[in-house]
Amino acid sequence: MIFPQYPVFSDTCATVFSGFIALSVLRLWEETAKRGLFDQKLNRKLVHISIGLVFMLCWPLFSSGYRGAVLAAVTPGVNIIRMFLIGSGIWKDEAAVKSMSRYGDYSRELLKGPLYYAATITLACALYWRTSPIAIAAICNLCAGDGTADIVGRRFGGWKLPYNKNKSIAGSVAMATAGFFTSVGFMYYFSYFGYIDKSVEIVLGFLVVSVASALVESLPISTELDDNLTVTLTSILVGSLVF
Repeated sequence: MIFPQYPVFSDTCATVFSGFIALSVLRLWEETAKRGLFDQKLNRKLVHISIGLVFMLCWPLFSSGYRGAVLAAVTPGVNIIRMFLIGSGIWKDEAAVKSMSRYGDYSRELLKGPLYYAATITLACALYWRTSPIAIAAICNLCAGDGTADIVGRRFGGWKLPYNKNKSIAGSVAMATAGFFTSVGFMYYFSYFGYIDKSVEIVLGFLVVSVASALVESLPISTELDDNLTVTLTSILVGSLVF
């Protein structure tokens, strides 16, 4: 905590600070999209990978109780409102559209993937918080796993999956690997602060969740529904069984 002797004030400051950090990272990617420094699809995935993980790095700033979890969830919660306003056309923000959409269609895209993404992080934060491996697994597989799968799949995805020609073996392996190692990394990060106990059992649980999430993401139904939704639900359901 920033000010342990004043818990409410400290959590408020932590909310403002984490919101500033998340917004700064988001603005950075919006600038790169506006200037065309990266391919639009790559830029979108860099947003996808970084925002949730950077936000989760800020969790130790909050108190351990329910108030800390709820106030921490304010930052992604505000982004849900932002995605809805932009996706509905009420708020015009072309840089945001370029950085978070595949084709620049805000009405069709921002009300699905980015909205699900923000909702996932909000719920994982408010419901599971930093003492639960489920929160770690859900966010890491959504951010690092799913984001890396797309980047690797586009570059090294020549060998397609037999049951889904739109997905590659390289992308699925990259997703499971990135989701797993990022989850383990956050386990050690939170264990340093005493929020979670690191153990072989939890590491094996992360492996099971990451493989299951990568498998579900590779199915055609994930494309039809939205992998931000299916990956999250898989991480939470499988995580509830193994942790």
